[in-house]
Formats: sequence, C-alpha cells, structure tokens
Amino acid sequence: MVRDHKDLTVWQKSMDLLVEVYRLVKKLPREETYALSDQMRRAVVSIPSNIAEGRARSSEKDYIRFLFMARGSRAEVETQLLACLRLNYLDESDVEQALSLSSEISSMLNTMIYKLSLKLKA
Repeated sequence: MVRDHKDLTVWQKSMDLLVEVYRLVKKLPREETYALSDQMRRAVVSIPSNIAEGRARSSEKDYIRFLFMARGSRAEVETQLLACLRLNYLDESDVEQALSLSSEISSMLNTMIYKLSLKLKA
C-alpha cells in the first residue's frame, strides 16, 4: 500500500539515481565544479523532489504536472551524463548504472502520467 511518496518505487529509484549522480560528479574536473556539476546536482535532486511534492498535492491534475517536471529533470540529467561522456569526463562504465536507473525512472514516470491522465478523463 502506498501511504506517501517514500513508498513509491519511482521515488526510491530516483533517490538511488541522486546518490549515483552525486558519486559521479565527484569525478568531474575541478573546472566543472560550478557549471556542469552544479547543474547535474540541481537536476537530479529535482526528480524525487517533484515526485514527492506532486504526491502531496490535493489533486491528481497537480500530481501529473509535478510528474511532468520530474520527467523533464530526468531527461536533463540523462543529457548531462551523455555530455560528460562526449567530453570524456566520464567513461561508459562510470555512467552505466546511472543511465540504467534513468531509463527505469522514465518508464515509471510515463506509466504514472498515463494512468493518472486516464483517471482524470473517466
């Protein structure tokens, strides 16, 4: 039974991604401390935060809106991880776990948005 956001698998996986991205950011070059590193941390924190805030809202319409924001932040994190690969800041083996989690989270968010949207139309 889902009592609050902490019971949601998508929130739990988002927190796992948060930990993984924070671990990866430590490997980035020092000159990226206030650029890419900061942006990655802000974006990854936004994913579980928006899921939690949406779940705490009083309407499903609000919940869906926050899930869309979480979905956008997830895409941002994925893009930043891929940028790190292209810039040779990280190796494929470094980002494999984070990209896998990101993909899982994307599927879960899409499913949640779809199912909640169906409920609104009913």
